[in-house]
Amino acid sequence: MATSGSRKHLVREFNHFITCFLCGGYLIKPATVTECLHTFCKSCIVQHFEENNDCPTCGVQVHETNPLEMLRLDNTLEEIIFKLVPGLREKEEEEEAEFWKKNQTPEVFTQSCAGGGDDDEDDDDNDRGGDEDYHRSDPQIAICLDCLHGNGQASENTVADLMKRFIRCSSRVTVGTIKKFLSLKLKLPSSYELDVLCNGEIMGRDHTLEFIYMTRWRLHGENTYPMVLEYRPRIDFG
Repeated sequence: MATSGSRKHLVREFNHFITCFLCGGYLIKPATVTECLHTFCKSCIVQHFEENNDCPTCGVQVHETNPLEMLRLDNTLEEIIFKLVPGLREKEEEEEAEFWKKNQTPEVFTQSCAGGGDDDEDDDDNDRGGDEDYHRSDPQIAICLDCLHGNGQASENTVADLMKRFIRCSSRVTVGTIKKFLSLKLKLPSSYELDVLCNGEIMGRDHTLEFIYMTRWRLHGENTYPMVLEYRPRIDFG
């Protein structure tokens, strides 16, 4: 059949759907506010929530104390944007690689976040000379996991310190994965919930270590290695 009535669509015709309200650029790592379903660049909305708990588009209050918990990454939208805008993915990957090249952490840490066996098994893996590359070409980051011991906590709600606090893993690991790692290492029941904090602020489970480093550690003037994350039993604010 003839397709004389069809026409090509230009990217700018879709800009209203794929640009960030806050920065005006194409959505990078789009994050959707679950309260109102408005979407922004993840870095843009997190910085906005440092000063204001309301959605910048519609003004609805997202959360009284921790609006970051109401953000969800939209990987499907990200793939659509990369397909619509030629060269955008490559540009972002180049900028990410350049950033980590300038901010490479020292390779002095012994434990990998890949795998969840006993500590003795981890030692065996490390003694093999590092031939196995669990994260392939992923940028690596060093973190320190400290237990945050609160005052007056009930004994059944306390968690222990890790035997090995220093971890070197992919910068793309999420807080959700860190929580699973902690639960496995500390032998916590599946129903046990943890909070992971950076500089006293609870981190969302979809946040990557790369994102936390850039927006919570380096941005706040912390230039020491490794990046310190704290964990504690989840506190229900009601």
